[in-house]
Formats: sequence, structure tokens, C-alpha cells
Amino acid sequence: MVHFQSLSQPAQRIHDTDLVLISEPFGSSLKSIMGTLSAHLSQSSSVSLHHSSDEEGGAQREELNFVALDTEEEAGPVCDIRGWVRRCLHGNRRRCAWLGVYGAAAFTAAFLLAYAVFSGRAHCSPEGGLGEESEQPGGGANRPADGGAELYLGELRDMMRRQLQEEDLHSTVRTQRSSLQLVDPAGQILEQIPLNPIDYCPYSAAGNYTGGVVYANYGRPEDFNWLKSVGVSAASSVVVMRVGGGVSYAEKVWLAERNGAGGVLIYPDPADLPQDPRRLGLNAHTAVSEHVHLGSGDPFTPGFPSFNHSKFPPIPSSGLPLIPALPITATVAAKLLSQLSGPACPPSWRGRLPYVRCVLGPEFSSRRRVQMSVHNLMTPVLLNNIFSSLEGRVEPDQYIILGAQRDSLGPGAVKSGVGTAILLELARTFSAMVKNGFSPRRSLLFVSWDAGDFGNVGATEWLESYLSMLHLKAVAYFSLDQAIMGDDNLSAHTSPLLVDLLDAAIKQVEHPKHAGQTIYSQAERDGGSWRIMKPLYLNSGAYSFTAFAGVPAMELRFTKERAYPFLNTPLDTVPRLQEVLGGRLGVTGRKLGELVGEMVLRLVHDHILPLRITSYAQTVLQFSAHLNKHSAELQARGVSPQWLFSARGDYSRAAETLQRAIDNSDLHDPTTARLYNTRIMKVEYYFLSQYVSAMETPFRHVIHGRGNHTLSALTEHLTLLTSDPGRFDEGRFRRQLALFTWTLQGAANALNGDVWSIRHTHSYTY
Repeated sequence: MVHFQSLSQPAQRIHDTDLVLISEPFGSSLKSIMGTLSAHLSQSSSVSLHHSSDEEGGAQREELNFVALDTEEEAGPVCDIRGWVRRCLHGNRRRCAWLGVYGAAAFTAAFLLAYAVFSGRAHCSPEGGLGEESEQPGGGANRPADGGAELYLGELRDMMRRQLQEEDLHSTVRTQRSSLQLVDPAGQILEQIPLNPIDYCPYSAAGNYTGGVVYANYGRPEDFNWLKSVGVSAASSVVVMRVGGGVSYAEKVWLAERNGAGGVLIYPDPADLPQDPRRLGLNAHTAVSEHVHLGSGDPFTPGFPSFNHSKFPPIPSSGLPLIPALPITATVAAKLLSQLSGPACPPSWRGRLPYVRCVLGPEFSSRRRVQMSVHNLMTPVLLNNIFSSLEGRVEPDQYIILGAQRDSLGPGAVKSGVGTAILLELARTFSAMVKNGFSPRRSLLFVSWDAGDFGNVGATEWLESYLSMLHLKAVAYFSLDQAIMGDDNLSAHTSPLLVDLLDAAIKQVEHPKHAGQTIYSQAERDGGSWRIMKPLYLNSGAYSFTAFAGVPAMELRFTKERAYPFLNTPLDTVPRLQEVLGGRLGVTGRKLGELVGEMVLRLVHDHILPLRITSYAQTVLQFSAHLNKHSAELQARGVSPQWLFSARGDYSRAAETLQRAIDNSDLHDPTTARLYNTRIMKVEYYFLSQYVSAMETPFRHVIHGRGNHTLSALTEHLTLLTSDPGRFDEGRFRRQLALFTWTLQGAANALNGDVWSIRHTHSYTY
């Protein structure tokens, strides 16, 4: 079980008293046992043999004392053989003779008794008392007195030596590794396929699975649908998929599991990630690692923070996979796919693996099967999110946040190094500006997030901790993760509210590769600046801010025409990144920092926040047009989209009215500016559905989120009207339409402001 704690609040102790297991040497354990036995024996009468020397005659004498140790005082002799002998010298000789006989008999009996009790445990010591074990030649022949173990010490020693096995010690110390092998129909291993032990999928289910192999291209929904259409089932098989296709590892595994797969193998195909040894790229023996949790944050505290997790039972996320998953290399994938039989792949599924005739499976031509074993272990980890701030002078309780993850599964030059470097440089730059007289209107937060490679855990846990107030304080978030993967094109995965801000910034910043050209002008030459704008995606560092917390967010990235092939591999190093960039890492990083800085300056300087509050009206308008195309089919089923059209109109009018009011107001009046800024900051938050649970459906945003309440789910369901009418669920569609429409109507009502300004009609069904 994994629980993560963030240091945005003090870490708390799980227990006041911990159970600590200490490994001791074997000899130390035996001494402890013997010490305990000695202490136990000292509570009753004990027997000691003493060797002493007669001072007068120098002759050796032997003395047997029974000493009572029940009290702290030294007990007197119970039976003193020497005293008896002296008294015999002065008494009746006959009586002395009998006494001598009795004394000898008593001495013999006592000696035999002492020998029986202490044989193998004590030896005669010059100091007296219990000594250490005697060493018997040949292993000793002293038999213990207790009846529980009828073995000699030598036999016990031989038994101990036989039981101590080198193999057991080695297997205990050695960490179990994930494995992959080919087996025959009887399950006998025919071939062990080598894997790199550092390659793994965090959050994969642990376990073993054996089955045939099905090739599913990128593992997208349309790929699994195509398999079904040609009669190939992924059920009870190990599904092999390619990296990429716009689908994260988590989504690939989730879709495979939904289609009945027993395991997943994911590999980088040369068609997607360059592997030509004559050019900069992966080698065929490198796998790509990525987590497989379909969500973000601590998977055992979905929707709420993982602080004080010892006080609450864990609630596993529904996004945790139930099947094992492994990353494999192109070489391993070629070995498996080259042995498959079955229907041929469609042309678009053919990659560039050498000597592979693209077929779907699930059978091997040699009747072999694949056996995979995953031995992932989840452990509690304490996280550290590091914050730095510059306080604003007018509205200090409104934050512009910049952040980057600082961890990675590999060296992480692109994954975490570049973003962290730009974050530090921006923090230094704005701090120096403040020292030189700049006074920001709003506050700036610079944050280094922990556990980003495990599903943006550090950032998400912080959001979950302050969810109830972030929409009142967080203006926008800029993620610097993976900011530089090339220097050709700019991509911006963003909330629509930040589009105008970005559009203005790219007209001010020079392109890193084309001197004298702005990023905007170069984008227009390459087909249009609109191509820069892209939707937020699940594994983005910005995604949780918008989809979970309702904060406008953006993740910026420079890329090359060819994909950067080293991400999430041991080859993601600074020298390779410099080679990709032709030595222009510093220049490209500066331009990216300048672009982010330009937008941040606007947000901390302008009286009114420069967010496009009408942007979502256009998004909903596009869906309305799509919905209108199916109006006849919906009307035939008694479903009317008029309610949604009405809500869209209300939102558009409310947004436009607010924008006109802002344009016609005195923006230098602090009270007026504060009023409008508060309403602008809430726009993104209004699109979080209030009708679904944050624990069961954390990404509640109806545009960017995940779940039946979202616009994408509604659109996907709508397409079934024409593609597969038999799967169209009218009841489910009505519910989806209602959830989306009421959220949109709620956003329109909130933008209107005062409740007496809202005009709508309610209808009831009895």
C-alpha cells in the first residue's frame, strides 16, 4: 500500500512507538538465551563445583556446595564433607565408619546428580559457578537433561550446519525481479527472455499470467474495436501495444483490462521513436517506462489528501490496474510478434520492427505461450514540495503559480531537469526585478513538485489539501515539465481561458531557432498559430489544476519535427539533449522562460485579469452543432436537445454581458477591479460538475475531465446513434445530457451575478 505525504503541512508520526527489528549475529542470540537461562536458574537453588587447594598440605581437595540463592545473603553450607571428616576424627570410630560409608554414598549420589543436571552445560571453573559450555572432542557426548530434546550437542551442531543453506540466504537477499518467458503447452519454460531490471511500470498489478499474444497497435479505443470487428478477442491473452498514439500507458492498460486481457506489454516501435543507429535515437534494446495509474495523486486517497493516512483506511483508486504490465524493448517485441499467427494487420498498424510480418494473434505458430511475472512492491514514501513566493502589493491573496517536477525514473534531463532549471531561473529573475523596484500587484508562487513521475502526486496532493479555497486564490498555473524536447515547434496544452494571453505573448518573443522571427510569425508560416493550442491531457503537469481544481492551467513545450526518443529511458541525459538541439539548450530554455515570463507579467501587472471568459461558449457551440445533426434520431426517441441549447445561450449572453461591463468600467478603481477579478477567477471552477463525487470522479470538469458527466463522453455516446444504434443507451444518454446541461446552466447563472438578474423557466414532470 502506498501513502504519500506532502510537506505543505507538517508530516505526522504514524505511531509514538515503533516496532524495530534488529538483526543480531547468531552468537549474540545464543548468549542472550544462555543469559536468560542462567538468570532463571539463579532464582532457585543452584549447584556449583569448586576446585580449591589445601593451604596446609598442598593436596588437591574437591568440595561440593549446595547454595541457596533465594535471598541476597550468602547461604551457609547445607552439607560440608570436610566438617564431617573432622568430627569423625574425634568421635566414636564405629560411628565414624558408618558415617564414612553414608558420607561416601551421599557424595557419590550428589556427584552423579550434579553431573546429570549440568552435563553439557557447565564445567569446572577456577572462579566457581556456572561456566561456559565444555568443548567435547568429536562433537561432545553430553545429553541434555530436559526431555524435550533428546539429541547430543554435537548432533544439534551438525543439524544446524545442515539446515543453513546458501541458496536460501541468496534468495532472501536477492530482490525478486519481473520476468518474461516462452513456455510450452504444459507450462514448461522453453526460453527465458532477458529484461532490464530497471524497466518497470509503476502501479502495475503484481502477479503472473500465461497466455497467447494479441497485437493491438497503440491500444486506443478504436484499435480494440477493430480487433472485435475482425473476430480477434483480447480476452485471456497478453496484449502487446506500441508506445504513443496519443494514449498514455495508464489508458492502454485500462482499455486492455476492459477488453479481458490478462497482461500488457508495451514497446517503442521504430516507426514512432527513431531507432536508426546512424542517427540520434534509441537503440533496439531500450524500453520506455511509465506509470499505469489512470489518475493522478496518491492512488489510495483519491479525491482527498493523504495527510494523516494512518487515521483513515486506504481507498484504492478505481484507476489502479488489476493486471500486470511491463515495458519491453523493440528487440523483445520483435521476438514475440514474429512468431504470431492469425489475421493480418491493417496497413496503418504496421510498424518497422525487423523481420516481423504483422499479424494479430493470439496463437503462436509453434503453440508456445508467453508467461509474464511482475514483482512490483508498493511502499510508503514521504514527499517534499518546495515553495518560494513573492508577495503582491495590491491583491496578495491572488496567486500566479509556476511549477515543475524534480523527480524522474531515469536521468531525466527533459523529464525534470529542464523544467526545474527554468523554474529556478524565473524565480531568480523576478526576485531580482523586485529588488530593483518592481512591485507585483498579485503574488507569485514558485513550486518544485515531488513524485511527478508517479502521476503528479506532489501537485495533486497539494490541490486536494486546499481544494475548497483555490478557486478564490489561484489565478492560473504554468507547468514547466518537459519544456524543451526540441526547438522547432511550440505546443501549448492549455485551458481556453488562457488562449488570448498566450496569443499576445508569442507575438512578443523571438523564435529560438529563427532569428528575427517571432514565435507567432513562424507559426503562421508553418500553417497557423492556432496549431499551437492543444487540449490538456491526463499525464500533463497542468491537467489536475484544471480538471480537478478548476484553475486555468497551461503546459508549454518546444519540440522537434521528430519525436524526442529518450523520454522515460536511461538515455534521457543532458549530452543527448544538447545533441538533439545542436548545442542550443541555453538559448531555447531562455526563450521558453521569456515566453512564460511574458504571460506572468501580464497576470501580476494588469488591473483586470486577461482571461477569455467567453471561450467555453465557443466550445459548447461546436458540440451543439454536432448534436443538431442528430436531432431527428433524438426526436424519434423522445429526447430533445433544446434544454442544452438554451443553457448554451444563457452562458454566452452572461459571458458577453460581463465582458462588456468590464470594458465600460473604471478599472483603476480598486473595489471595481476586485469585484470583476473575483468573478473572472471563478469561471473555470464553475465547469466542475457539482453532481458527481470528487472521490469517485476526481476530474469533475465537464470539458477537460473524465467520466460520464463530460462533454467527450456525451459526444462519444452520441456517435453510437449512427455507428452502432444497438449500443445506444437512451437512459444513460438522458442522464449524461442532464449532468452536462445543469453544469453549463449553473456556470451561466453564476456569471450573471445577482440572483435577481437570472431569468429562466423551470419545468417539472410528474
